[in-house]
Amino acid sequence: MENTENKTELTPKQIVEKLDSYIIGQEKAKRAVAVALRNRFRRLKLPEEIRDEVAPKNILMIGPTGCGKTEIARRLAKLCGAPFLKVEATKYTEVGYVGRDVESMIRDLMAVGYNDVKAEMEEQLREKSVSVVEERLLDLLLPGTGDNKKKSDKPASESKMDIKPLGFLSQPSAGEITIDLNKVAADMQSALNEANEAAAQQQKADEDAAEKERENHTREKFRQMLREGKLEDREVEMVVHRPQGMPNMEIIAGGSIDDLQNSMQGILNMMNGQGRGKKRNITVKEARKILTEEVLDNMVDHDKVADEAKRRVEQSGIIFIDEIDKIAVHGESHGQDVSREGVQRDILPIVEGSNVNTKFGVVDTTHILFIAAGAFSVAAPSDLIPELQGRFPLRVELDSLHKDDFKRILSEPKNSLIMQYTSLLETEGVKLDITEDALDRMSTVAEEVNASAENIGARRLHTIMEKVLADINFEADEHKGETIKIDAAYVDEKLEGISQNQDLSRYIL
Repeated sequence: MENTENKTELTPKQIVEKLDSYIIGQEKAKRAVAVALRNRFRRLKLPEEIRDEVAPKNILMIGPTGCGKTEIARRLAKLCGAPFLKVEATKYTEVGYVGRDVESMIRDLMAVGYNDVKAEMEEQLREKSVSVVEERLLDLLLPGTGDNKKKSDKPASESKMDIKPLGFLSQPSAGEITIDLNKVAADMQSALNEANEAAAQQQKADEDAAEKERENHTREKFRQMLREGKLEDREVEMVVHRPQGMPNMEIIAGGSIDDLQNSMQGILNMMNGQGRGKKRNITVKEARKILTEEVLDNMVDHDKVADEAKRRVEQSGIIFIDEIDKIAVHGESHGQDVSREGVQRDILPIVEGSNVNTKFGVVDTTHILFIAAGAFSVAAPSDLIPELQGRFPLRVELDSLHKDDFKRILSEPKNSLIMQYTSLLETEGVKLDITEDALDRMSTVAEEVNASAENIGARRLHTIMEKVLADINFEADEHKGETIKIDAAYVDEKLEGISQNQDLSRYIL
């Protein structure tokens, strides 16, 4: 697993270079995001008295749909070692309405941070867990060999010699020197008992040692087979627990109705015994995975995980709020718009800095970085409430995509559409030879249709590629071993009449 520190120490240039591998253009947005990420690392190096005074410079990305806003967020999440959460502004409602309250985004971010830290600690303990898991697998393969409980032998008292005291000699005649035969008999009985007990213990010890040696020999033989992978398909019986965790007690801290329903269902499941697990016959390979998870979960210090996650979230957490333009109010507020404006008012204190109760503790949002994005095709950034606008001082406008951008998007990124489709068809033994003029033609069509119909940016390329390769995808099994050439003429043939007929292209492309 990649070290978190190596991720956060990326320079702005390195961040932009990594984003360039997947996103074409939008240099201003990439630079703004790269600097914001780097500033998180810079702030942590400041003295403590200065560090608290440095507030994050939140970013508002403005641009049409399909230009790369969400893709920048997705790639940022993979680049960033800090806790990162992407949310949609439209799924939140004002307090008092049915739906999720805005504070749940902080609780979700804490859950992300907790899982990240837990995964890191488990990775550090994974090597230590191997021997423990191995022993538990051997216990499943050889039941009873792991414990020290053996069948007890016959009680030693049953094999003792019984000597009765000589009672009639217990009262000697006067003036005679007497020997207390009863005491002698008692001493002899005690000595015999001790001898019998010692012999029985020695016999038991010898039998235990022989049995232990046989068990150890068998256990070591199975251990060697286990390490060589010869027992992976053998079935064992074990109790498997459903991964449902504890009920969410966060409702007191202001959870939503969904949290309440999930928590009540969890409590009912516990009362019905559904969390106790049940016996299943599974392979050793499956059992190893389940046991590894259980052992690592027991080895991890959960309080330490929660403390570290809280520190990371407060000091370097990042939340990407998409579709923020959908909660902007254009003109006079009425009906549903009142709720949208209420969502803005609820988001404001979180962005400004407030304390939010979570099941991992109280989280201070003062130094969490917020990146908001929206197309603002209907509303404008100025339609947001002034206080919220002021909390996003950095505004970056993303450019609309044109023919040259579309051509680069088709072929240059690591996850380009050309690479995706050629790789998929190669699994059927079909090779695609897509020429430069075919790329030019598809890029031109995408630009023309975006200009005449709705501008959906790079997403238009998905529909064009699907339409061009529809027949090949359907008949791929009949062209096994062939190389199919796709040029401009082939593209025109498949898109004939569609790109020219604006009414038809509005529905198909």
